[in-house]
Amino acid sequence: MLFVLFYRVEVCHGQDYDDDTEPAAPPPEQEHCNGIFLSYTFISRKKEFPHLKNASAQAWAFKSIATILNAGEEELQAWKMFIGFQHKEILVSASGAVLVDSSDFPAAVGNGTYLAGYPMANLKTSIETALDLDQIQVKVDIIGTQFGVKPPGVPMPKTIRLENDGYRCPAPRRRGPSSMLVCCTKDPKYKAKKLKKTKFLPRQDGDLSLTYDVLQAYPMNYLAQVTIDNNHPLGRLDHWNLTWEWMRGEFISTMRGAYTHKKDGSGCIYGPAGVYYSDLDFSQVMNCDKKPVMTDLPPYLANDTKVGKLPYCCRNGTILPKLMDESKARSIFQLQVYKLPPDLNRTSLNPPQKWSIVGVVNPHYKCGPPIRVDPTEFPDPSGIQATIAAIASWQVVCNITRPKVKQARCCVSFSAYYNASVIPCNTCACGCKESDTCNQNARAMFLPAEALLVPFANRTEKAKAWAKIKHYPVPNPLPCPDNCGVSINWHIDTDYRNGWTARVTLFNWDVTPFVDWYTAIQMKKAFPGFEKVYSFNGTSLPDINNTIFFQGLQGLNFLMGETNGTKMNEPRVPGKQQSVISFSKKHTPGLDIQRGDGFPSRVLFNGEECALPLEFPRPGNAGHQSRVHFLAVIFITVITFMLMTDRFHI
Repeated sequence: MLFVLFYRVEVCHGQDYDDDTEPAAPPPEQEHCNGIFLSYTFISRKKEFPHLKNASAQAWAFKSIATILNAGEEELQAWKMFIGFQHKEILVSASGAVLVDSSDFPAAVGNGTYLAGYPMANLKTSIETALDLDQIQVKVDIIGTQFGVKPPGVPMPKTIRLENDGYRCPAPRRRGPSSMLVCCTKDPKYKAKKLKKTKFLPRQDGDLSLTYDVLQAYPMNYLAQVTIDNNHPLGRLDHWNLTWEWMRGEFISTMRGAYTHKKDGSGCIYGPAGVYYSDLDFSQVMNCDKKPVMTDLPPYLANDTKVGKLPYCCRNGTILPKLMDESKARSIFQLQVYKLPPDLNRTSLNPPQKWSIVGVVNPHYKCGPPIRVDPTEFPDPSGIQATIAAIASWQVVCNITRPKVKQARCCVSFSAYYNASVIPCNTCACGCKESDTCNQNARAMFLPAEALLVPFANRTEKAKAWAKIKHYPVPNPLPCPDNCGVSINWHIDTDYRNGWTARVTLFNWDVTPFVDWYTAIQMKKAFPGFEKVYSFNGTSLPDINNTIFFQGLQGLNFLMGETNGTKMNEPRVPGKQQSVISFSKKHTPGLDIQRGDGFPSRVLFNGEECALPLEFPRPGNAGHQSRVHFLAVIFITVITFMLMTDRFHI
């Protein structure tokens, strides 16, 4: 008897990935493109473990190639390409490119992603290179995981396009089942800002601008200066931590104006740096990590001759908006960087990639890749009327993004004189742990006003008692806390014919105080009526989305941290500040305070957007959950009417 065993391997091929034969002729569309030609070609995929019967949940390892070719007459600087992935893709690697948002691989890109060129960010023209494809074209080898799309289907992206300013791209064309291509041309309607002509790209505008300037260059090392400028009127950083990734084995020898959280030379000793710099004392090296984490020095080191003595340094990582203090809207530090072969010459300068910066309770910043710009010019330190230019400069632009649901770092509660219940911060407003046994999806329970003054752990009994008095349902299990270090209560205090007042209270539930704090309130309808804030400095900013800007008075600019109660068993007491705000109705006819017109549409604390409640307080108990069903009320009303009618007929 003859037994034949068959082993089935599911592999879907677009073309042979390892074919060493002569490359195929370019598509006709490329030959007729007079701009930037982009293509995306699916190569192959293999089924990953575990093997599932559910086709939509099955994972596949895939390979593809994205190509960017400059077929135009102008050099393409700092190219950026969008690939509209749509099958829950996870990118594992992309040779010749980095993710624009500075994310690390593996990265989830199921909603599409932006790629930027590295190390080849600029594409020259064929005219100036005699059709040298190595200088006018980049091929990005993409490896990743995607889900679903059972063979023989091919998991292609929705679209591809060039993201550089001044270009327009039509809808891409499909060439067969596994190839997509498009020719992007200069947009004749695009009007670029009239800027001074520069050798490199002009500097970009952004909420936060970071500049990497090489001040001194030697064959084996160079001195760099990093400048952080806050350009957003409401942006801010406290205790900032800056990180990036060295791409060519560099390490930090010394720093001035900042320091790394980890001082360890072992990464150099046991790596390539230890082999090449065999005589160097690595115990004195600042940091050898591929991804160092840097932060500002404390103020007492500002005049230290070894690590200080730099302008705009040593403020504990605080960068204020220019609206508060322009002299504190910048931070500077310097670092001595050592290089490794083959970059041992003065002109081989490569900035780090994947920049990221975070603060304590501050906005979420997304940073782009470093872009080469014209060298920064500095005033001559001797005081004469001359400027000194950096050897090379790169700019990194970071912009504020709105926090995702349950990922904020501050929250807001609402209350009003016409309702005894407080609508507290949302459940898990600032995140929850998966291990939490409380209900992460239940709405927060309404509270009596005094419960706002105690930590969440001490509110449970108050919330239960209040629910019993008001006949509110009690979820089982109980809702999770908001887990926010800062909370803000907005209370409608009065409402009369010609005006109304609100009271804002800031609570700091952390032990760390906030110095030079500020709060920004955006009002939709009520903003024109703003008159005065009594215990804070208040400024109206109509050009910034109708914002009212609050900061502490002189001597009251500290929002203190949480402290122990006055007695042994009393709950901890938050740091707090409070002020009344008055509004007029003269310029806001039709304003209905009790329908929610007196509550802010957006609240920011130190630049961080705070999570708002899902509803407003309403007069009495309207809008609050109750055990008395509305239909039951109607039923009782009808029965009462019928009984009264029968009585009158007797």
